[in-house]
Amino acid sequence: MIKRSTDATDRAWALLGGDPALTAAVDTGGPGGALQARLPVREMARSTVAVCALAAAELSTARRGGGSLPAVRVDDGAVAAAFVSERHLRVDGRAAATFAPLSRFWRTADGWLRTHANYPHHRARLLAALGLPSSDTAGDEALAARVAGLLATREAAQVEEEVHAAGGLAVAVRTPHEWTVHPQGAAVAQRPLLSLERIAEAPVRKLDGGSGRLPAEGLRVLDLTRVLAGPVATRTLALLGADVLRVDSPSLPESRDTHADTGFGKRSAVLDLARSSDRATFESLLATADVVVTGYRPGALDRHGLSPMALAERRPGLVIGQLSAWGTYGPWGGRRGFDSLVQAACGIAATEAGPGGGPGVLPAQALDHGTGYLLAAAVLRAVTDQRTAGGTHLARLALAQTAAWLARDVGRDEGEGTGEREEYEPGPWLSEREGPLGLLRYALSPVAYEGGPRDWARSPGRWGADAPVWGGAAGFRGAAPVFGPFSANPGPGSVQVSRAGNRFTP
Repeated sequence: MIKRSTDATDRAWALLGGDPALTAAVDTGGPGGALQARLPVREMARSTVAVCALAAAELSTARRGGGSLPAVRVDDGAVAAAFVSERHLRVDGRAAATFAPLSRFWRTADGWLRTHANYPHHRARLLAALGLPSSDTAGDEALAARVAGLLATREAAQVEEEVHAAGGLAVAVRTPHEWTVHPQGAAVAQRPLLSLERIAEAPVRKLDGGSGRLPAEGLRVLDLTRVLAGPVATRTLALLGADVLRVDSPSLPESRDTHADTGFGKRSAVLDLARSSDRATFESLLATADVVVTGYRPGALDRHGLSPMALAERRPGLVIGQLSAWGTYGPWGGRRGFDSLVQAACGIAATEAGPGGGPGVLPAQALDHGTGYLLAAAVLRAVTDQRTAGGTHLARLALAQTAAWLARDVGRDEGEGTGEREEYEPGPWLSEREGPLGLLRYALSPVAYEGGPRDWARSPGRWGADAPVWGGAAGFRGAAPVFGPFSANPGPGSVQVSRAGNRFTP
C-alpha cells in the first residue's frame, strides 16, 4: 500500500505562517503513476497544491466569519494534469508550441550547455554572443547545426558568461555537487523554500464587493508577470474570485500559447510606463490594487518605482509577491532565468540523466508550476493575516529555492514499487470551452476544497486587448464561476462540463 508523504506540506504551510493544526483538513488520493522521476516530483507538486488549496479554504472560512474549515482534497491526477497544462492545451485542435529550436541542450568541449531562446530578443542575443547574425536566413535545422558546431569546441561555463553578458540565456549543466560549491548554489542553500513577512505597518483592509462565496472575491490583483510561474499564481487567484489584470509592455509580447494557457479568469492590457499617459493610468490602477505580483528579473522594475519597499511606501497595506529565477541575492541575483535553465544549473538535469548519460528533465516544468501555486498560497495567507492584523506583506519565491527544496527536503511516498500503482490518464481533469481564442481544451485547476470553484468564470481573451481598468470599472461581470460536487477525482470515463456547456469526453 502506498502511504502518501505529508512532510513537505507541513513544512511549506509552516513557512507560510499557517496554523499547523489546519493541515489535518487535507486529504490526498488519486493515481500513483503520475509525474514519475528520480526526484520526488509528484510529492512536491502535491504539496504545493495542498498548501494553496488550504490557504484558499482558510480565507474562505475567515470571510464567512468563522466556522469549520472546508475539507481540502488533493488528487494526484488533477495535479499531474495541471502541472503539464501547456501540453494539454489545444486551440481549435492545434497543440501548443513548446520549446524553440535553439532552446535545448548542447554538447560542449567539456560537458553540456542549456539555452533558452523562445523569445525573439533572447534568440537574437544568443546568436550575437556566438558571433552569428540574428537575421541568418538558414532554416532552423541548418542554424542549429551551426550552433552545435560552435559550441562543441567551447567550454560551457565560458559560453554561459558570454551569453549572459550579451543579455541572453545559457547555463552550464552542473551536477548537484558542482552547484553546491558554486557561489549562487551556496547562497541558495542558505535560504528557505520561501519567505513571507510583514515589511511595514498599515491599517486593516476590508474586501468589498461580491457575494463572498469565493475567498478572493473583491481582491484586485495587478499581475506584472510573464511566462509560467507568475501567471500560474495569478491564474489561480482568478479562479478563486480575484479581479486579475495582467499588464505587459507593448514591446514585450507574450507567446500566444502561453497566454492562452495561463490567461483563464484574467484580463490583459498593455501599458508603456515610459509614456506619461500610460504611467498615469498605471498609477491609478496601483492606487486601488490590493495585490501586486511581479515576475521580472530582480531590479528590472525598480526604475519604475516598483521595488517592494517603494510599493510599500506608496500603497500601505499592499500584499506583494516577488518571483525570480535565482533569488534576489548572490552573484546571480540579477540574472534572468527560466525553469529549464534552473533545472540544468542546479543539478536536476544531471540527476535525471537518460540512459546514454545525457542530461534529462523533470516530467513537467515543475519548478514553474510548483512555485506558482506556492506564490498563490503566500498571497492568500497574507490577505488572511492582513484582514485582522493589517500591515504590508511581502512574499519572495525563487525557482532555484524550489529546486533546492525538491532535491533536499521533499520526502517520498512510502510503499513505491509494491505493484499497486494505478495507471494515470489525464482525461478526467481536462475540459473544453469556446472563447475569444477559439475552442480551447485545457487542464482544470487542481486547487479544490469543499464549496470551492471547479472552473474559471472567464476564458482567456486576446493578449493586450482589454482596457487597463479594473473589472468593475470596465463593466465586466463575466459569468458565474463553476461550482460542482466536491471531488477532485471524478474517476476514469467521467465527463467534465465547462462554464460554456461544452463537454470533453476522455
